[in-house]
Amino acid sequence: MAHQFFFNPYILDNLPAPVAGFDVVQDLSEPRLRMYITSRGVKTFFVRKRVRGKDKRILIGKYPETDIEEARGAVAGILENAQKKPPVRRKKITFKRFLDLYLANKVRREEFSHAKLVRAINRHLADLFDIKIAEITVDDVQNVINKIQGNAIAARMQELLQSVFNYALDMGYVKFNPVQGLPKIKQNRRIRPLNRAGLNRLVNVINDMDDAVLRSAFLMLVYGFVPRSKVLAMAWEDFDFNHDMWNDWPLSDRAIVLLQDLPQDGQWVFPGRGGMHIMDPRTTWKKVVKQAGIPNLTMDDVYKFLVRQVVWAPDKEDLRVNMNNLLDELFDNSI
Repeated sequence: MAHQFFFNPYILDNLPAPVAGFDVVQDLSEPRLRMYITSRGVKTFFVRKRVRGKDKRILIGKYPETDIEEARGAVAGILENAQKKPPVRRKKITFKRFLDLYLANKVRREEFSHAKLVRAINRHLADLFDIKIAEITVDDVQNVINKIQGNAIAARMQELLQSVFNYALDMGYVKFNPVQGLPKIKQNRRIRPLNRAGLNRLVNVINDMDDAVLRSAFLMLVYGFVPRSKVLAMAWEDFDFNHDMWNDWPLSDRAIVLLQDLPQDGQWVFPGRGGMHIMDPRTTWKKVVKQAGIPNLTMDDVYKFLVRQVVWAPDKEDLRVNMNNLLDELFDNSI
């Protein structure tokens, strides 16, 4: 059961984030209004409603962008709309055209992540593009899923199709969801092989590298607390060393020392060939992790290990302090 109290700015501003997963709290003034608090400190208003036999959670907006009174006032209208039967669309559209509507209205991703999703869709779901969405059958969906190599990507595409057809159902373009009856794809979850001892060995190997640019880029994977794609594409114009920030992300002390030792004579922090930044140094990375005794380690494994270890804080300076404390624990106390 959700913890209940009267929502007010002072309490919501000071709600502690859970160590993992999310917590739910409920407003006593408007008991139908609830809030998620994630382990990253993100707070989101929502309501719950049983719609056509299914428990549905409808997001209202993030706090504080959406204030408390605005969220309370939105509850009645949202619940009323949720009860309405979806309109019946007599005009049929293709799966590709509806997918474009879905991506525009339902998907909120950064540019890089959005482009990655579109590439996966074009690669794996193209067989459905020209079929009218109302005419797609369970067999059509199953055939597309069966062609995908790798359980992980097949499962993600099945989940995407489930969401797309649910949206089409709500919009009145289909009468049933053909993905609903398909069995879930079993995935062999990859065990990430990194621990604290392994991270120390990895940093020792990186420090012995001859290539100064790759050495700095690999160290930034450790000191930056950001994914590989963002590290490799760092540009000097995005840094504010007066406030120890990169865009809106705080920089650890080790990251600042590392960056200030690099030549700032071009656009990219880690320049590659042809005037671009380093793109995909996986060959060198494989040699490094093999030498460190962690041959299956990916660059993003480092990021995911660190963000699970650091204590999250919504305040940027508090988060920076927590980053520094973690790095001091993982290595020695010197910078």
